[in-house]
Amino acid sequence: MLRHYESLGLVRPTGRTGSGYREYSGEDIRRIFHIESLRSLGLSLRDVGRALDDPAFVPAELVDDLIGRTRERIAAETRLLTRLRRIGAAEPAGWEDVLQIVALLQALGSQSAGARQRAALSAIDEGPVPVEALVEAVLGESDPNVAGALRWALAQAGEDAPVLLAAGLDAPEAEVRERAVRSIAEIANAEATEVLRDALTHSDAVVRAQAALALGARGVADAIPTLLDMIVAGRNDADAADALSVPASDPAMADHIAGGLVDRLAHAEVGSSARRRLTQALADIPGGASSRALAELSRDEDRVVASTATYILDLRGAR
Repeated sequence: MLRHYESLGLVRPTGRTGSGYREYSGEDIRRIFHIESLRSLGLSLRDVGRALDDPAFVPAELVDDLIGRTRERIAAETRLLTRLRRIGAAEPAGWEDVLQIVALLQALGSQSAGARQRAALSAIDEGPVPVEALVEAVLGESDPNVAGALRWALAQAGEDAPVLLAAGLDAPEAEVRERAVRSIAEIANAEATEVLRDALTHSDAVVRAQAALALGARGVADAIPTLLDMIVAGRNDADAADALSVPASDPAMADHIAGGLVDRLAHAEVGSSARRRLTQALADIPGGASSRALAELSRDEDRVVASTATYILDLRGAR
């Protein structure tokens, strides 16, 4: 090392012993320690020489450059660490699996939407699935076709996906939260259902609505209040009414839903448009409670409400 420093002119021995060994003075030793200290900051030997010998050298500029290069190196190392973690989490059985996972990760990061979509569609059939990578991809995907393929892949990927996707529900970006809840909604297992139940109390109305629609389609009663609120608000009201029809296949639940619709109809602050939507929603709710509510509404002061209720009753043959 000292010979290399000497060849570069960074340090020169003050002399040699009679047997030919280099001799270094105290000042030489201090310079050697200065060289090592500067190298520990990431400086090249060329920059070390400038720092020690050039009176015009400005350390602040070089330090700023070192900070930038260090950040780039940390980012690259972090990306590598993430990739290695994903490969490990997929539990590859051999190098063939590792190579397939690497190819999938590269394809998911492609600039081509078509390549990303093909990667998502083939992910399940080509070996161990890096679920974390699919989750990150779907949360950041703006192309609807690619996003749909990624959601399909996650629905096949196993039990870990809903929990990993749940972290996206707390993202600061509204579009990421929506992608997360839509992805969870397409996973038909108990873990996804529990995550969706928790999402019913989310601060984001879009998240609550998507969770309620998915749960309603599964016949989960916890979604009913949110679905009723959606009908009142006119937010995805047709979808909400459809979702209510699933739990309403249970006679006891049908009467409960009809009662909820009637309660909201009775609120003074509910406007005429909301009352009409609530009346229309009763059309999909079977049972005596629904028919009695419609009979009452057929005499409503709002002519649209009354005619809608009458029409539904006629269809049912209840008049």
